[in-house]
Amino acid sequence: MAKSKKVSYISVPSQIINSLSSSSLQSLLVSPKKSSRSSSKFFSFLFKNPRLWFLAFFLFGFIAMLKMGFNLEPLIPFSPNPCGITQSQGIVSAGSLSSHLGVKEDGEKSEFWEQPDGLGYRPCLEFSKEYKKTSLEIVEDRTKYLMVVVSGGMNQQRNQIVDAVVIARILGAALVVPILQVNVIWGDESEFSDIFDMEHFKRVLANDVRIVSSLPSTHLMSRPVEEKRTPLHVSPQWIRARYLKRLRREGVLLLRGLDSRLSKDLPSDLQKLRCKVAFHALRFSQPILELGNKLAERMRSKGPYLALHLRMEKDVWVRTGCLPGLSSQYDEIINNERKRRPELLTARSNMTYHERKLAGLCPLNALEVTRLLKALGAPKSARIYWAGGQPFGGEEALLPLTREFPNFYNKEDLALPGELEPFSKKASFMAAIDYIVCEKSDVFMPSHGETWAMQFRDIGLMQVTRSI
Repeated sequence: MAKSKKVSYISVPSQIINSLSSSSLQSLLVSPKKSSRSSSKFFSFLFKNPRLWFLAFFLFGFIAMLKMGFNLEPLIPFSPNPCGITQSQGIVSAGSLSSHLGVKEDGEKSEFWEQPDGLGYRPCLEFSKEYKKTSLEIVEDRTKYLMVVVSGGMNQQRNQIVDAVVIARILGAALVVPILQVNVIWGDESEFSDIFDMEHFKRVLANDVRIVSSLPSTHLMSRPVEEKRTPLHVSPQWIRARYLKRLRREGVLLLRGLDSRLSKDLPSDLQKLRCKVAFHALRFSQPILELGNKLAERMRSKGPYLALHLRMEKDVWVRTGCLPGLSSQYDEIINNERKRRPELLTARSNMTYHERKLAGLCPLNALEVTRLLKALGAPKSARIYWAGGQPFGGEEALLPLTREFPNFYNKEDLALPGELEPFSKKASFMAAIDYIVCEKSDVFMPSHGETWAMQFRDIGLMQVTRSI
């Protein structure tokens, strides 16, 4: 009985096949026995000739040095990684690039509205046993109270309230409901309970920090320890060393201007508390929630929508040291205002406008936002909600956007007659309504580096919103 031959197969990547000539392919079919005989003769020949060994080592070393000094990959006929994309494969047509960005060749929307998969992240507010053990002692303490005055716009105030709760926890003190400082630009005199649901705030944090509406009678006559200028990014250890001894002696600590004062690098339990405050405890008051949700539903009624947070108000151009770029007359108005009120300039005063622009410190104007959206593949039919105050220059400032994207709305466009009237004089209320509609959008894009984008990214752990 004849023995059946064993057939061996070699799996070769297609890149290698394409790079080999027909003679090279023919050589692969040589009998293994013949191949082994010829290779054994070759190695015996090498062993008998030391000069050839020296030459081989020299060539090997020379090629290695070249490899370190130059990129030789283009000289290699196939990719080092058979699964990688070769240079020829990397060249794509304009149509396929548009498809990748989310616009099909016929201009219809496709991948632009696709949502991220969350990258495996999930909400996690499980506190450690040590944190839970010390919570009972902290919430029962009646000797130490922290008062805070928060400033800035609605979003800056929101961030400072979050840090105030964490600082109260670090000090083991009760937190008096934060005082909202009247904004010098908008003149908004809203209180905490006007914007946020105070009872919900107290209830959610009941096991973390005791929240009180006002100082108790036992501490009304106390002279609070006041700190106006806390350094930036301080640690929990710094806070305890700086304030705890005086707080125990006086009973009341008053802090002002907490923006970016607390470190972002906190122990796990304190970071979880920060998230708990921001995304669970700080809920807008019922009137704001109801109207914000109504406007979001009206935007949603015809499909997905994109939210833009435009920072093109007059005070923004003044504060950032930038120019709107509408015309020389508008730029002159901003420059004169900045000279008249130098205290409003919050950007680096030693930088020129062009230096700020190149450093990415200026808000994008409408033309720049339009170019960016088109480059990202936003379809012309995209429904866009724009948040923010009245842009400097009025409708003229928005023309590049409205020409390219006609489905362009803000809260005034979506609200029914009289719906916004109760909030019209209160900038914080209007900002909160914008915040809700932006949070519920499918895609969010800010025109200036800010915390809204970071917050919506973190909210994405609980509900999907893509920030770009």
